[in-house]
Amino acid sequence: MEMVEEGQKQPQISGERIKLEEIVEEEGEDRISALQDCLLLEILSLLPSTKDAIRTGTLSKRWKHLWMSTPTLIFKLSDDRLTQYRQIPTSRSNFVSFVDKTLTQRRQLKLKKFAVRIYYDIEIESQVKNWIRYAMSCNVEELTLDLCVIGLEAKLQLDQNIYISSNVTHLRLSGCVLNPSGAISWKNLRILCISNEKLDEDLIENILSGSPVLETLVMNGCYGYSRLDVTSKSVKKLVFSGYFDPEDGSDYALDIIEINAPDIVSLTIRGNLWLWKVLLGNVSSLVEANLDYNYKKLRHWETTPEEAEEEMLKGFMLKFRHVKEIKIGVLCSEALSRLKAKGFITPSNAKWSGSNCFHSVL
Repeated sequence: MEMVEEGQKQPQISGERIKLEEIVEEEGEDRISALQDCLLLEILSLLPSTKDAIRTGTLSKRWKHLWMSTPTLIFKLSDDRLTQYRQIPTSRSNFVSFVDKTLTQRRQLKLKKFAVRIYYDIEIESQVKNWIRYAMSCNVEELTLDLCVIGLEAKLQLDQNIYISSNVTHLRLSGCVLNPSGAISWKNLRILCISNEKLDEDLIENILSGSPVLETLVMNGCYGYSRLDVTSKSVKKLVFSGYFDPEDGSDYALDIIEINAPDIVSLTIRGNLWLWKVLLGNVSSLVEANLDYNYKKLRHWETTPEEAEEEMLKGFMLKFRHVKEIKIGVLCSEALSRLKAKGFITPSNAKWSGSNCFHSVL
């Protein structure tokens, strides 16, 4: 029986479901029944959400309970739905109940991917922690926790067991407090994305030392540190995506971030930077640099914000003279145009990307 959130209208049939129904009509149920489970589960894992996978149970008897073995669980709300769920408690309650019921019905088998995106507050803490425990008990490999909070509202305190998982290879955390009680041990973690979190240098070092095969590190809107020392030789891609300190209520953006990453080959600086400046230390192994940021310094005693923005972009390009290619994005275009108007000669390795990478997702 199809699982639909209580109080919700029957959703429109998705394009994926229509295509599947066409297959059933054209080929017949016997043809579908002849497919191996691994092929059908692969189809289900490619659907946008777990709710879509559950709906396929109406296609034929062959599909009725198949979703219970899918290796992918995705519970995500769009931006519009997030606003609605925050404002209407019953909507959020229905969503939470849907996730609870789905996990109860699904077989506790190996999980390739588990993702949840929801407006979070302390009232649903126990449920969200139970979801994470379920995913961890299924040896999840790719874990995404996108818990949307407003400002400095309470975030989720992660259990210690999440810091010592040897199964997780991709980890994306937003709306979570990183406060391990012991050492971090992510033996197989290759991609780590931390969003909107307060970090200090000791915690960053703890993360890097506990992730021996980490390849990609994304710092998205994180704050609370002044040095980003990527000492790990395994990390080859660093994304510094925005910086904003919500605890700083002044009109002055005084934070200075120094990045030191001698072994990375790809560096991206993007998003809104509410900073005094970004300093680059040793980036001697760099092959590719992507610059697509919006400088948000509110005041400056010595120069105008525009002049400070131009000076930082100029400094980046001169620092990257040894780099094979520098990609300049949309958000840096105005500062680059002003520099050219003042006679600055763009380095030959600098290329106009013509795109905005701020919203790109790994």
